[in-house]
Amino acid sequence: MEPLPNSRTEPDGSAILRVLSYNVRSLRDDTAALARVIKACAPDLVLVQEAPRFFRWRKKLARLAHAADLVILTGGATAAGPAILCSLRAAVERTEDVLLPLTPGLHRRGFATAVVRFAGARLGVLSCHLSLDREERYEQGGMLLDRLAALGTEHAIAGGDLNERPDGRTFRRLAAGLQDCWAAAPWGTEHTWTPGNPYQRIDAIFATKGVEVLGCGVPTGHPGVTEADLSAASDHLPVLAALRVPAG
Repeated sequence: MEPLPNSRTEPDGSAILRVLSYNVRSLRDDTAALARVIKACAPDLVLVQEAPRFFRWRKKLARLAHAADLVILTGGATAAGPAILCSLRAAVERTEDVLLPLTPGLHRRGFATAVVRFAGARLGVLSCHLSLDREERYEQGGMLLDRLAALGTEHAIAGGDLNERPDGRTFRRLAAGLQDCWAAAPWGTEHTWTPGNPYQRIDAIFATKGVEVLGCGVPTGHPGVTEADLSAASDHLPVLAALRVPAG
């Protein structure tokens, strides 16, 4: 497997970024294995789902970030689970955690969002974990597109646990307005659930049309990422993308 490009700033001011999306199951599994996987992927941004939400949740998320040589950008309990971690390479312009409308009897959902700069590249970022309910999930897909547009950046990315395969109508709704990064430039392996027997892709990273996708997929076989750690870290496999974000 060819390695993904390393993070760097290009002479024209554009930035090559590594973005990881990962459902961490509230850190209920092997957090040391989880940190090793994240660190080996060398991400600039980590779009987290199922971050800790209860007792001492900030401390737990901060420990994970520190172990992976990252910092907390936003999210966690304040976004009902989604969070964003980043490297010190990121210059943060603003953040906002958004709680979505609550459907009685269903789990509260939210978005963690931010606007960041990497050298000359300005980027909107959104982490999500969509509903298990088909109708609510479709509505949340529309809210995601609206929220991403409301960030006011020319270039943006969104990623997370969609609880739906690519042939589902919410997934197709997102892919109609954004690039499905796996479909644009497949790399690694595709399926994200479950680690012991991955048979479906329900986690994804999307990017606006102006972002160049250099590769995207589950980092199986990536240097430093072992099958044992992937199996021990969470009940989902992560998605890693390398993106070139234009300056501006």
